[in-house]
Amino acid sequence: MVALLEFEKPVAELQARIAELRESADTANIGPELAKLEAKADKLLRDTYAKLTPWQKTQVARHPERPHFKHFISGMVADFMPLAGDRAFADDQAIMGGLGRIGGRRVMVIGHEKGDDTASRIRHNFGMGKPEGYRKAIRLMELADRFGVPVVTLVDTSGAFPGVQAEERGQAEAIARSTEKCLELGVPMVAAIVGEGGSGGAVALAAANHILMFEHAVYSVISPEGCASILWRTSDKAADAAEAMKMTAQDLQRLGVADTIVTEPVGGAHRNHDAAIAALAGAVGKALDGLAGQSAGALRAARREKFLQMGLL
Repeated sequence: MVALLEFEKPVAELQARIAELRESADTANIGPELAKLEAKADKLLRDTYAKLTPWQKTQVARHPERPHFKHFISGMVADFMPLAGDRAFADDQAIMGGLGRIGGRRVMVIGHEKGDDTASRIRHNFGMGKPEGYRKAIRLMELADRFGVPVVTLVDTSGAFPGVQAEERGQAEAIARSTEKCLELGVPMVAAIVGEGGSGGAVALAAANHILMFEHAVYSVISPEGCASILWRTSDKAADAAEAMKMTAQDLQRLGVADTIVTEPVGGAHRNHDAAIAALAGAVGKALDGLAGQSAGALRAARREKFLQMGLL
């Protein structure tokens, strides 16, 4: 059973009614009524997701049952070979990566892993990368550049880890270096915002030639709660902040930040992992096809121009 969000309560009530009818009555006799209720529930779900507010999209992007890095790897990357460690301090489990194939094409895949239960979330630090994670990403990008392998990143983080130890080990410098490495790559780079794209911790893996965003993903310089706490001194205004920040895929495509919006299954990617992963695999393949054959200089120049033009109206 998928965990339901607050705004999905009307849908939940219909689904509960459907479940009761199935358990307590002869389905042969109530077939027409059951079919009518199922159609009504499906329509309500479609209508609800067709008009989500930015804050509701943020809740969907954070849904704990959305597909994570490991799901994308198993569902769309063949022959995946994980590569670990920054060769300096440790292996950060919040940022993972390795070589594999998408649609037959060799790629270096790097991304955030949040985990999907208590133990794995703690192990992966809720997807909040530490300096060694970003230095690992730099190492893998350099390896891809050396061998002419395109880079694909899967971004899903509330932000880089803000702890004292991370700051002591050079968190800001590691994020800046990772962003710099993205921009100077001589191979195609495609970034996909698959859930949350939070702050510099996301940008460090997303300064790409082509940026994809899932339909209900969000991407922003700060969380709505953090923005509200700064502007209004209360996180209760998070919904207002989300509206003002223009953090949805639709807003960011209009602003030139996101290039392609990847359609999610009805009710969000968490309701159908296979369909969501297949849609993303197709979008990544198409983006890589569009970048194929370009010289290193052309890729760098296009990437630079893309980011200089962001937000200009």
